[in-house]
Amino acid sequence: MNLHELYPFFEETRPRKRLGRGNSSGLGKTAGKGHKGQRSRAGVSIPVGFEGGQMPLQRRLPKRGFKNPFRVEYTPVNLSQIAKHFQGATEVTLEELYASGLCAKGKPVKILGSGEIDFSLKITAHKFSKAAAEKIASAGGTASSLEG
Repeated sequence: MNLHELYPFFEETRPRKRLGRGNSSGLGKTAGKGHKGQRSRAGVSIPVGFEGGQMPLQRRLPKRGFKNPFRVEYTPVNLSQIAKHFQGATEVTLEELYASGLCAKGKPVKILGSGEIDFSLKITAHKFSKAAAEKIASAGGTASSLEG
């Protein structure tokens, strides 16, 4: 093994552009920068979004609305989905909900009251709607919330 045999091989690397080395090189004369103008000069640094003195797009458009950085978005899971996926179960934990694919792993879960449940079930989730909690309780189960 010699230094010239190390990877990447010579054929797999592209040679760097050598600017201003004569017209036959393809990058002579103006060196790929065109004629005149700010970008053809040395030391050009144009900020992102700069439009040559025209009012930039991000300043021309109106500001709209408000985005709450503290908002918690819950993944909804209906009672009908739980009844279908956990038919013979007695307890449904958060990990089982994630494993079943009903909700994205690591996201907070809220159980909603759409559908019916006709068997006793102990469900653990972040939140429950009032209707869901009532339906679980009337079926003889318990709804334990992770958020007080």
